Amino acid sequence: MECSELAREAANLLRRSRYAIAFTGAGISTESGIPDFRGPNGLWRRFDPSISSIDYFRRDPRGFWKFYSSRFKSIHGAKPNAAHIALAKLEQLGLIKAVITQNIDGLHLDAGNHRVIELHGSSRTARCTRCGNQVRFEEAIKIYEETGDAPHCPCGGIYKPDVVLFGEPVTRLEEAMSEARRSDLILVIGSSLTVYPASLIPLAVINGGGSLIIINMEPTPYDEYSNIVMNCSAGEAMTNVLKHLENMASP
Repeated sequence: MECSELAREAANLLRRSRYAIAFTGAGISTESGIPDFRGPNGLWRRFDPSISSIDYFRRDPRGFWKFYSSRFKSIHGAKPNAAHIALAKLEQLGLIKAVITQNIDGLHLDAGNHRVIELHGSSRTARCTRCGNQVRFEEAIKIYEETGDAPHCPCGGIYKPDVVLFGEPVTRLEEAMSEARRSDLILVIGSSLTVYPASLIPLAVINGGGSLIIINMEPTPYDEYSNIVMNCSAGEAMTNVLKHLENMASP
């Protein structure tokens, strides 16, 4: 079945839902020029994932910031794409109640979504590990580029991006799980659904008897439990879903 026809089925499910939520991963942002992690050209095919761990940050903060400065440059200046914009429109229409995202790029907020749970934090700020002073990420990057060392706070502590690194707890997981438990449909976009504990979120919806729609270029472990699987780009899929919903609402 082609993307447009599957999008019509997805639109019908969304229209009939009582409390639908969205769950997004790196695949929704690739069309904004931000590399994903596990795809054919993903970051973890070029870098050891441990470079993004709290242990590595503590062991080699300078090396950590060398990686993160280049990562930041791929995010900074990125704009929401058609998939982000469609999700924001679905929230405006009352069809999506919240967006839960694994992404740190802030593009859902830029697109106009208001209820966004950023499971892994945000790359827009950094915080001193000693005194807790928070600065914009650009400021921390500027310190790194000027000194060639991990950016230090005036108190002497080291700034750390306000993101959840490997080895750290997902601080907003319970909030996300609460949304999942009250939902009767979850729309998954651009996630491999292999990262624990975030992968528990769609499972909570399924276990509660809810529907699952997956939009992802690659197969996921949840495909067999899904009502609809769309192996097409996030932008194409969401543009079609929104178009069908708008046509259904027309007199």
